[in-house]
Amino acid sequence: MNRQLAWDDLRLILAVAVEGTLSGAGRRLGLSHATVFRHLGEIEERLGAKLFDRGRKGYTPTAAGEEAAAAARRIESEVLDVERRFAGQDLRPSGTVRLTTTDTLLAGLLSPILRDFRKAHSDIRVEISVSNQLFSLTRREADVAIRPSPSPPETLVGRRIGTIAQAIYGRDDLCPADGGEIDIHAKEWIGPDEGMAYASLERWMADQGLDARCRYRVDTLFGMFAAVRDGAGLAVLPCYLGDSDKRLVRIGGTIPSLATDLWLLTHPDLRKTARIRALLDFIADAMKCHRAQLAGTV
Repeated sequence: MNRQLAWDDLRLILAVAVEGTLSGAGRRLGLSHATVFRHLGEIEERLGAKLFDRGRKGYTPTAAGEEAAAAARRIESEVLDVERRFAGQDLRPSGTVRLTTTDTLLAGLLSPILRDFRKAHSDIRVEISVSNQLFSLTRREADVAIRPSPSPPETLVGRRIGTIAQAIYGRDDLCPADGGEIDIHAKEWIGPDEGMAYASLERWMADQGLDARCRYRVDTLFGMFAAVRDGAGLAVLPCYLGDSDKRLVRIGGTIPSLATDLWLLTHPDLRKTARIRALLDFIADAMKCHRAQLAGTV
């Protein structure tokens, strides 16, 4: 019996171990549930060993499965390291760059910048992954990340390209017509859902005694913006987003405790790659004109 494991076999075992389900492993690998089920059965039959226990909560690795998954992690790390090093030797300003950022940053700031980049670098294809989760640049899920963060991971390199200011916003018809002060504690509020993991805003709202007024929660910042725009209440939004909509009114000044640095990041092995260097430099240069917009001082 041929007991050898190919790299694709190990990738499948690792995917099942990480995800805990066949459907999750399939999404990770771009395969169907049935294909993962069939391949896993073939691998176990070929090895003569059971790799996973099947239960109501999913697939749990056996001792043999854990050993195979550990080996897959080591090999995957080496393969990704080689890929990054080869990519870092690419000196041609062509090819594909995969960039990840948030929906609000793309819609509120980056879309016209990326349009202009494409006009200036027609040989470089740009793929955008819009997600509020930080994709792994080490695993090459993305090449470049533009993210708000108080401190980016030490494994990445990049530069701070601005500071995002935040303030309270409401639709203009919710505010006094005479421009007088508004009692924020007398208004309905929109806040982050727990799935958004926005701890700093949750703490600020609690400190301000606004939790009791918050009966509308959303799990994305763009969703909070839409709720404010449609008159559902007040919310704290990034100034670059709130100030851009003429229907919204900023209430009070910016909130210093909620200011966040904006970072442009990549993996150290990729920073000298021509196409990635071109995108990094273009975005950093273009963002100089938007620092006041980010800081809410326009």
